[in-house]
Amino acid sequence: MVSFEMNDRKKIGLGLTGFGVFFTFLGVVFLFDKGLLAMGNILFLSGLALTIGLTSTLQFFMKPQNYKGTISFGAGFFFVLIGWPIIGMILESYGFLVLFSGFWPTLSVFVQRIPVIGWIFQQPYIRSLFERYRGKRVPV
Repeated sequence: MVSFEMNDRKKIGLGLTGFGVFFTFLGVVFLFDKGLLAMGNILFLSGLALTIGLTSTLQFFMKPQNYKGTISFGAGFFFVLIGWPIIGMILESYGFLVLFSGFWPTLSVFVQRIPVIGWIFQQPYIRSLFERYRGKRVPV
């Protein structure tokens, strides 16, 4: 049996990542509020760095196959900071999909095991969507 130890640094990192996603969601709901979007980006990136470590984060973003996603995500972050949140979020969304599309199989298994929401994702039509895209990367 594999045991995953959650030290305090990883717990704080997961909390910051969650707050980053929450602030980004609020920023989109409040008609692309650039302050909330920028705060969400900062919290998400700092949470990711705390969760997996700074060197692992840098290695992930600097892999040659991730350059397109890294540049797109960084450009989107820049556009949000200078006050063009809609263009920034479009670029960030594309970069996020490119960067994290390799985690799709892990995410699909995780979502299907969540107690209440998992039932929805275990329905035949949605499950067939998961099976179709399992193990594939988003073409860019």
